[in-house]
Amino acid sequence: MKGKGAWPDRRGRQGTDSEYLAGLRGRSPSPALDLPPPHTPPRRGPRTPGLRRTQPGLSKSCRGAFQSPRPSPRFGQADGTSEDSLHLDIRKLKEKRDLLDKEIAQLISEGYSVDELEDHISQLHEYNDIKDVGQMLLGKLAVIRGVTTKELYPEFGLDMND
Repeated sequence: MKGKGAWPDRRGRQGTDSEYLAGLRGRSPSPALDLPPPHTPPRRGPRTPGLRRTQPGLSKSCRGAFQSPRPSPRFGQADGTSEDSLHLDIRKLKEKRDLLDKEIAQLISEGYSVDELEDHISQLHEYNDIKDVGQMLLGKLAVIRGVTTKELYPEFGLDMND
């Protein structure tokens, strides 16, 4: 910067003596007050290892070691489940698998095929996409007319269950 000294202007930017005086032209002839010192952030001391940032008055349970909400496994158990409960889970899963196999066999015996099922699912997806677009259009029309979508259903011959 040019000039003898640097002064902060009213926006906090540094300026030269001549810029400062030029800024005073046209102002009232009253003497200028001392400018406030520039803002400096508060100084922080060195960090001391081992100190915690907890508020005074907190219970000791907040400052204690972490305890998991899960019970610790007993001796010989990897994840806290017994061998008997694992066998029970396996038996239940096998029963469910057998039940699903029976249902599949029954559907095949009734004449259903996997290809037909996939075609039916794709048609349902297409139907749902078209229905979503129709609902969106009904909503926009209802906003334009200032009515509810329910009021538009009879006009278009739609049932409330559609």
